[in-house]
Amino acid sequence: MNAADQKALAEHRAAGGAVVVPFAPRKMVEDVRFDRRELSEILNVYGRHVAAGEWRDYAIDFGRDRAVFSILRHAGETPLYRIEKDPRRAAKQGAYAVIAQGGRVLKRGSDLARVLKVLDKPTRVID
Repeated sequence: MNAADQKALAEHRAAGGAVVVPFAPRKMVEDVRFDRRELSEILNVYGRHVAAGEWRDYAIDFGRDRAVFSILRHAGETPLYRIEKDPRRAAKQGAYAVIAQGGRVLKRGSDLARVLKVLDKPTRVID
């Protein structure tokens, strides 16, 4: 604040005026999102399974703490799989995870392509 501004502020206070103090706005917290490369890898896997007739729909959700790509057999159903990106887990377990319908984590890691390979493995049927 220069001398002229200080003098004007002092005169304003002496006259009984209110003092307006500028504030620094809080840092805007952006939602976690999949970048173009990540989305391309996910859609490549998704496209192969759609072509095979296994999957029919998907949903994407972006939040403050994670991004989720949900894979659906039919619209309106619960997701068969969820592909999650959670940057808070990046240092320990890896930011990416594939989660099955019941909530079981099938694969977790820091390399998305490697994590997505779990979706291309044939499923076992237990009698």
